[in-house]
This record gives sequence, structure tokens and C-alpha cells, in this order.
Amino acid sequence: MATKKQVFSQKISVAPMLDWTDRHFRYFMRLITHHATLYTEMIATPALILGNKDQLLQYNHEEHPVILQIGGSDPKQMALCAKMAADYGYDGININAGCPSSRVQSGRFGAILMKTPELVADCVEKMKAASSLPVSVKTRIALESNQDGFESLFHFADLVKKAGCDHLIVHARKAKLNWSPEDNRKRLPLDYETVYRLKKSFPDMPISINGNVLTLDAAAEHLNHVDGVMIGRVAYGNPYLMSEVDKRFYGDKRPLLSRTQILEQMIPYLEKNQQHLNVILPHLMGLFHGTPVSKSYKQTLNRKNLQDVISFLSDLKGSQSL
Repeated sequence: MATKKQVFSQKISVAPMLDWTDRHFRYFMRLITHHATLYTEMIATPALILGNKDQLLQYNHEEHPVILQIGGSDPKQMALCAKMAADYGYDGININAGCPSSRVQSGRFGAILMKTPELVADCVEKMKAASSLPVSVKTRIALESNQDGFESLFHFADLVKKAGCDHLIVHARKAKLNWSPEDNRKRLPLDYETVYRLKKSFPDMPISINGNVLTLDAAAEHLNHVDGVMIGRVAYGNPYLMSEVDKRFYGDKRPLLSRTQILEQMIPYLEKNQQHLNVILPHLMGLFHGTPVSKSYKQTLNRKNLQDVISFLSDLKGSQSL
């Protein structure tokens, strides 16, 4: 899939989220923001190497800038996947070194890699040698058992930077292995100051922050301290929040699309991909979040019938502008 790459800034990005940030959601998100960097769901390196590459790596050309996130710990396999990402025209490749889920630990990737930062650095170095793509790493502050989180994070960042890491993304929490991602989120405190401190220690290394960023005002405040902000669950649950990203953070003067206009622009995509409606329509559930039609809209999508969606849109256009 040869595509023209765009120059982009990762001032604002949408986090990779398993089962959520697939190519259909990314197409939808790109209607809302032209500039925010998008990430794929995490793909395990063995799946890429042994599985159907075309099926796993396909995306819509409208998604750029889009970065492939992979999970693995074998430097040779990681290098091979970096070459695949370049061959398929991705704008970068990202290493998952932060997910605490037990199901990724069994594959020796995710947060367990914080125990072996030298291995992560080796992966970065091999991936850099295998392709010209920017290589980034997404991690957490430290493992929960580590008393001095900053010291551990500094050591990790220093090693991957020396290996050639182009961008470090830090979820501003420690990680507790064998706890679910939800338990980690709910039971472990946020620590933005440690990430800010890391940026001061590495002024020449692009560093982004992630973790419970729920408003664009909060993102703007973080940008006073770090280079980029990664927004996660709220971009999925309330995607229209991202509609002001282009104007506010990138100086784009194009008029904002309304929610109704975004849904209207999704219709041709839904018509083209009717066999995937069961997968696509749940990604659209949050579009009218907080509006009077939110409940009826969700009920319409739950019927998984395209004609019902088109009828809802027609009624919406005839009665109000949202």
C-alpha cells in the first residue's frame, strides 16, 4: 500500500486501544481531526510474522498520520515488523512497553519490559537499522514495586534514547503486573510531575504524556511541560471533543464539521463496508454524547441497520443542527 506520507507533529495523538482503535474507528476519527496522530491497536509480532499481513496491516489512506503499535521482545522479530510497517506506508512504529495485562505478559511484551530496559533498547536499535521509520516507545513511569519511579524511568529513557528512540510516550502511572488495565487505572495514582521532570532531564528528546487527559484545556496545560499529549478513552467515548484540536493546536482555519455533517460523511463508508457494520457502528456511539438525541442515536446504531442510520440522519437534518 504505497501512500504519500505527511509531515506531522505529535502535539496531540489518540492512544492505541485494543479492540477500539481499528481502521474503521481511525477513519471516523480522521473526519473529526485532520492533524492528531492516530495509532493502531497493538499487534503482536508473532501474529504479524506468521499471520495474514495484509489483513492485519491494511488501513485507509485517509488515516495518515498513522503509527503502527506492536508488541514483542525479540529484536530480530521487531526489526522485521519495522520493515513491514515501512513497506505498508505507516508513518512510524511504536513499541508497547506499558500494558500491564497478564495476557500480554505471556508474550513477553507490555509493562513487563520495564524489567529489561536493555532489551527494549536493543529492539529500538534493531528496528532503526531495519527501516527509516521513526521508532517510538510507549511505557509507564515504573513498575509498582519500584520505590523510586523517577530513577527507573530516567534509566529506561536514557537507554532507549541512546539506542535511537525518536519519541517516548509515558503513561503517568506506575504499572502493577497481573492487575487488569482497568484496575491499574482506578487503583494507582497519576503522577504527572514525574513525567514533567523527565522532560527537563531530556530536553532534546520528544516526550509525550498520557493518562486521564479528559479535556483539551488539560492537554494545553500539559503542553506547557512536555512535547505532546496522548488522549485515550475520552476520544473514544466522546469523539467530538477532538473536533477543536486542529484549530486550537495546529492553527488550521478550516470550519468545523458539525456532528450531523460527520455522520453524513460516514454514510458512504458504511455503505462500502456493510459487511462490517457490527464492528463499525459501535465506534460511532459517542458522536452525539451529551446532546438531546444521544439516547435515540445509540438505539438506532444498536439495531445495526444502515437504512435506520440513514433515516435517523435525514430526520436530524430536517429538525435541528448538531
